[in-house]
Amino acid sequence: MTVRTGEEAFMENILITGGAGFIGSHLAERSLEKGYEVTVIDNFDPFYDPNVKRQNISKASMDPRYQLLEGDIRDEEFIHFVFGRHTPDIVVHLAARAGVRPSIDHPVIYNDVNVRGTAIILEACHKHGVKRFIFGSSSSVYGNAEKVPFSEDDNVDYPVSPYAATKKAGELLCYTYHHLYGMAIHCLRFFTVFGPRQRPEMAIHKFTRMIDRDEELTQYGNGKSSRDYTYIEDIIDGVMASIENVSGYEIINLGESKTTSITELIKKLEALLGKKARVRVLPHQPGDVHTTCADIRKAARILGYAPKFPVDAGLKVFVEWYKDTGQRTFR
Repeated sequence: MTVRTGEEAFMENILITGGAGFIGSHLAERSLEKGYEVTVIDNFDPFYDPNVKRQNISKASMDPRYQLLEGDIRDEEFIHFVFGRHTPDIVVHLAARAGVRPSIDHPVIYNDVNVRGTAIILEACHKHGVKRFIFGSSSSVYGNAEKVPFSEDDNVDYPVSPYAATKKAGELLCYTYHHLYGMAIHCLRFFTVFGPRQRPEMAIHKFTRMIDRDEELTQYGNGKSSRDYTYIEDIIDGVMASIENVSGYEIINLGESKTTSITELIKKLEALLGKKARVRVLPHQPGDVHTTCADIRKAARILGYAPKFPVDAGLKVFVEWYKDTGQRTFR
């Protein structure tokens, strides 16, 4: 964004950690469209094929206002070099070890990346005078809450996976830095984001591939578990509004505020692909929650947030992207 002071004008610099990932790459493109300079940190972790991430940033990287710096958020020397050299005006911290089920098998690495890494980024903000911070949190913090929809005021002291626990810990660290140093911070709880570039292990992307290839897909549980699937453009609208309005300390849900069961999702994808799914049913997995659904009244009040893409419209765009971009060959 171009800011004017007297006769001078300058572009604010947004630093996006995890900026080559699904949400981060979309945010970088939107930020450039809005007139910001964009600095991205990403370590191209092999959780999934790093070449997918490099493809994600192919458009943004052609813009002279975009700069990619490859490195790990746990590398303190690297992080302080980045902050000193590029002097960000605002930080959007999206870098994280992703995935609920893998966190059960590897809780220590999830804690190291998601908690210690977040502390390192927050401390760099403090040391280098960055006063605005957006934290990418998750609906997973609500655990198996019985009250639906989930409100920001709900008790989130009972996470059911290490991943969820690390996201709650990240929110607590954010509050501490707000309290100690007056940083303006929004913790945005994302609800099952989908759309073009979605991570390949996520249900919508994985189910689409398997149905398209006539491969057997695995359904955990009876198919009644449901998610608040939120289209990427709506999420980016919310993040940009947060960037432009961040003040104080706030936790804010970003969702679509409607639920779709696994059974319904499979039927919708079957219709879009014109193929029947071959489904193998297995027991419910530890760490999975039964339902997610966002109360988005706070987001509407503070950010003017109003989702525009119902799940059917978003799925249609996603499947068209899947067919058009060679995703059928992904392994």
